[in-house]
Amino acid sequence: MNEPQLRCTHLTKRFGDNLVVDDLSFELQPGECLGVIGPNGAGKTTTFRMCLGLTAPDSGSVNVFGLSMPQDALAIKERLGVVSQFDTLDPDFSCAENLMVYGRYFGMRTADIQSRIPTLLEFAALSHKAHAKPGELSGGMKRRLSLARSLINNPSLLLLDEPTTGLDPQARHLMWERLQQLLQQGKSILLTTHFMDEAERLCDRLLVVDHGRKIAEGKPRDLIAQHLEPDVIEVYGGDTQALSQGDLRAHAQRIEVSGDTVFFYTQTAQPLLQALLAYPGVRSLHRPANLEDLFLKLTGRQIREEG
Repeated sequence: MNEPQLRCTHLTKRFGDNLVVDDLSFELQPGECLGVIGPNGAGKTTTFRMCLGLTAPDSGSVNVFGLSMPQDALAIKERLGVVSQFDTLDPDFSCAENLMVYGRYFGMRTADIQSRIPTLLEFAALSHKAHAKPGELSGGMKRRLSLARSLINNPSLLLLDEPTTGLDPQARHLMWERLQQLLQQGKSILLTTHFMDEAERLCDRLLVVDHGRKIAEGKPRDLIAQHLEPDVIEVYGGDTQALSQGDLRAHAQRIEVSGDTVFFYTQTAQPLLQALLAYPGVRSLHRPANLEDLFLKLTGRQIREEG
């Protein structure tokens, strides 16, 4: 088996009395997309920063390309591409100039950078914006420019921290298309995201973290099959208390109530759908279990505040 491009072993990090990352271990194989999902405050961003050498772990180790982070940070970052959660583009430079300046950070020759700029702008669908400054771009364009900038050194590993947050559906789909292209080129991606459809679409494997610990790991469909009933029937428009505690319970393996909706998780949907005919005043939606159901089962439905 190939050497993992990224290996995190028993990472632990505290801030004061707050244990943010708790004995976390995982690996990323060459050509793989590993998604890290979890609620706010689960430790995702701290883990991301430790992988970049920006935050030192209290214990544990980070190895990238077989090298140690942060001891070998310069050698690692030559082969690394990063898109952070927040926009770090230089507002005073055009799109092409942002790529040029970033390439110089890697010590690349001007001629080599110039030869890559047209290809990267085309990849980001920004050829027509080469001379525009970031302030003239839409949110989706800025994120694509950030992705193009992260590719200036032709990295083999990309670390992407919530790369599509704040984008409209069209912009998100275009970003997904570009990330799929990078995976087809053999690049590896570590991706944090709050979008479950994004995780299922892009990721070969998922790491689910909560309170700094790994609570599940595996292929998206395998995790769904392992932790969930195959069918979900959402029922709303009636008395949730009566619906969740009445005779419909006999047709479900598990029931959850959220607001005015009752979620019935079942191995076989037809008996419950038939029983619902006796409740003409309620509405229902029958669908297969998905990653959002998995996320909510493993981490809970309560709102987590930032920080």
